[in-house]
Amino acid sequence: MYLVLALRRPFLHKVLDHEDEFFSLLMLVLETHSLRITDASFAESLYGLRRRTVKIRVKKEDVRPNSGDGIQQSGLEKHQRILSVVFLVALPYLKSKLHSIYNKEREARLQASLWGNGDETVEDAEYFSGGESSLVSREVTITSRLMKKIQKIMFVCYPWLHASSEGMSFAYQLLYLLDATGFYSLGLHALGIHVCRATGQELMDTSSRISKIRSNERERLHGPPWLKALQRALLSCTYTMLDYAQTGLIAAVFFFKMMEWWYQSAEERMSAPTVYPPPPPPPAPKVAKEGIPLPPDRTICPLCSEKRANPSIVTISGFVFCYACIFKYVSQYNRCPVTLMPANVDQIRRLFHDM
Repeated sequence: MYLVLALRRPFLHKVLDHEDEFFSLLMLVLETHSLRITDASFAESLYGLRRRTVKIRVKKEDVRPNSGDGIQQSGLEKHQRILSVVFLVALPYLKSKLHSIYNKEREARLQASLWGNGDETVEDAEYFSGGESSLVSREVTITSRLMKKIQKIMFVCYPWLHASSEGMSFAYQLLYLLDATGFYSLGLHALGIHVCRATGQELMDTSSRISKIRSNERERLHGPPWLKALQRALLSCTYTMLDYAQTGLIAAVFFFKMMEWWYQSAEERMSAPTVYPPPPPPPAPKVAKEGIPLPPDRTICPLCSEKRANPSIVTISGFVFCYACIFKYVSQYNRCPVTLMPANVDQIRRLFHDM
């Protein structure tokens, strides 16, 4: 869908060139607002989940862990919200960038292995060449070499980092399914956060907290009356957009999927080959005047006038005879006995289903 719009509107190519940055900026706004209002990520709030700080307290008067240990959950603190945004937005963005660097370096090495590494010889020649711009070219060459060294280091380290990250994520999810831990990711474990389903009272508290935060923000507005009115209008528009972000996201996904199906079906109709009706069969060959006449019974061989044994067809004409009769006739006269068309023994075919 977006690619089609980019083809029609060339200025949208700039968005495609920085799609990771635009997506991360959008997720930063959504995740920050969701964590500030609901104590949950944007995806978790869709399912009615909440993030809670886990605090473990041990009673000194009882040494037994089952009776003395207590787990208490409370709302998120400010640093936990900030770190949650880092884990939800910054780390995925960094991972996507490292993955793109790794793919570029892999393609460059594959191309160098196929066509040879000619870029280094050109750079070396520019580095040792004299002239007025030699200092600038040397600085550019040093910078490019440093970037290449960093890319080579990332090319070596990224597979291990990626495998470690995916393995740790899989281990946490497996342990969470087996009820061996209360954290389904390393980030939640490091922050000491549990994800649990919100109760009705928590939903009511969330709505009252939202109204309180927004009323405080409106009270902090400063300036002349017209400026306050403008600021209130902007805040109201922002609140409306953020309140309906979830519903708008679901509607946008449905709309994009529908447009994708629409354009895909149109492309299939345009690229599908035209289906024509099958051509009519060719006319049956005519019986020659000097040829052997056909018997009225189709199961009778025209050569021996008896019921066909081991029926065989002459492909040049389509008439059926006994194999012994037609083989002997074609070997002697090199033609079809009915149509007198030229034929040879290679054009005789055995029929396994005689009509």
